[in-house]
Amino acid sequence: MKTETGNAVHDNPAPAPDADGEVISLYQAHKKIYPRSVSGVFANWRWGMVFLTQIVFYGLPWLEWGQRQMVLFDLGARRFYIFGLVLYPQDFIYLTGMLVVSALSLFLFTAVAGRLWCGYACPQTVYTEIFLWIERKFEGDRSAQMRRDAQPLSLDKAWRKAGKQLAWVAVALWTGFTFVGFFTPIRTLGLEVLQSSLGPWQTFWIGFYGFATYGNAGFMREQVCKYMCPYARFQSAMFDKDTLIVTYDTQRGEPRGARSRKADPAALNLGACTDCSLCVQVCPTGIDIRKGLQYECIGCGACADVCDTVMDKMGYARGLVRYTTENAMKRQWTRAQTLRHVLRPRILIYTSILLAIVIAMGVSMALRTPFKVNVVRDRGVLARIVERGRIENVYQLQIMNATEATQKYRITAEGLPGLAIASENVVTVDSTQAVRLAVRVQAPYDVAAPGTHPIRFEIESMHAPGHLTEKSMFMVPR
Repeated sequence: MKTETGNAVHDNPAPAPDADGEVISLYQAHKKIYPRSVSGVFANWRWGMVFLTQIVFYGLPWLEWGQRQMVLFDLGARRFYIFGLVLYPQDFIYLTGMLVVSALSLFLFTAVAGRLWCGYACPQTVYTEIFLWIERKFEGDRSAQMRRDAQPLSLDKAWRKAGKQLAWVAVALWTGFTFVGFFTPIRTLGLEVLQSSLGPWQTFWIGFYGFATYGNAGFMREQVCKYMCPYARFQSAMFDKDTLIVTYDTQRGEPRGARSRKADPAALNLGACTDCSLCVQVCPTGIDIRKGLQYECIGCGACADVCDTVMDKMGYARGLVRYTTENAMKRQWTRAQTLRHVLRPRILIYTSILLAIVIAMGVSMALRTPFKVNVVRDRGVLARIVERGRIENVYQLQIMNATEATQKYRITAEGLPGLAIASENVVTVDSTQAVRLAVRVQAPYDVAAPGTHPIRFEIESMHAPGHLTEKSMFMVPR
């Protein structure tokens, strides 16, 4: 049994007879979509984002900052190196801030112009574009691919298919290798690959990420956007009637129909749409934009580019398919009027919150103390009376140097009269290292009544600006 969806015919597997004996299919089989190549303003923006994102992704692990990799998430050492910053697990608040900024940015961009992320910067879109480009280099454009796939296997078909697959595998494995290079120093990783000495986890993640890239961009493509990505499902909650989306101008385009270039559409009682179906052919998800907004639309603008090309050939004004809003389409607003309504209170609120969080994170990181201290009273050593009748408590201090230079730190104790450090009070910590040491704190015998009393440790960097205060308790025995 076959059903027709849009302009594609799908075979339906697993037919089941109903009560009258008629065969009814419960599932629709996937039919490969052959997106036609397109050029134009939005295609240029899309390829610009492909180049930008991939230059950053593939190039960043190879850049150095001082004597180390510029961006490295060293999970084994529990340190994140980002340019000049060294972050520890205790700096999780910054990761939280980055996630909040990313989420708010997504909300803002979606409220302004729909699925900009999906259409231009999403890894699924980016790698699908790369894999489609490779496919066209080996197999030709849409019509050549469809014709070749319908033909029986031949030497020409075999080498083109095999060459495409090898190129896909190479890109996927290099992508997996680069991904792991953000967590293992990529130069070390490269030597291990050349020497066939990769560890099991490195091998697994290179293979897993490479396989995911190969499968998602090479085969699943639009199915990821249509069935797997949750963003397609809840995007409508972030749209309103003043959101810029790719839209077909029904009033201008209908009734649609074929005609010659010299024909007068008004005399034929036709709209501007020539019903060429090119907008469907270039769509990476295979939808017909003339049916209105659909959740499968990723807002890439390919249909707008190809429609403008057709309008140019016919001598009609561009913009039959364009980025506009529902209100602008209905009320026939000018471009200036549309943009004024895009800057609505919702957008201003999102922007204000986003800027406030970004500024707060920037100030926090600028004022961040470049070392961390943990103080724990040593429970294995009781408070005791030592020489000269003084009371002594022992504490365990861990000092973490978050800079990339060796630092010295001076430790003092305050909070009770006569309180002093009886052990070494200056400690040297190597760059990005941590030192744990026992600190003996003494006070006069009659300094306070028996019991626990609050004190504080003052830790000061002797080389770089920085000062921390950590609280603890001093125990006076009975």
